[in-house]
Amino acid sequence: MNEHLKDEKLKEAIRVLASKFVEQESNGSSLITVTRIELMDHAKRAFVMFTTLPDGKEAEALAFLERKRSEFRTYVREKSRIGRIPFFDFKIDLGEKNRQNVDKLSNLQ
Repeated sequence: MNEHLKDEKLKEAIRVLASKFVEQESNGSSLITVTRIELMDHAKRAFVMFTTLPDGKEAEALAFLERKRSEFRTYVREKSRIGRIPFFDFKIDLGEKNRQNVDKLSNLQ
């Protein structure tokens, strides 16, 4: 299997697990949506990219996810067959937020 396809499968597996984890652990004060995964350093690091609704809850969501980082890593280890579990970081997906803003502006015309 080529490296690109393996990375895509790994990213999708992590994205699904992250979405389920957030759904289970979140208190519901905001909707946290995992948008995509970025792999770095030959999949030794993974950035979980997310957005929130309502807007303005990103900092609160980021703090929550950072507190839960080690629990998430354990969750991935227990719920997947991923051999080497990457170190996880969480980031606000500014690209997705910008795309949503462009969509809103386009719909106003």
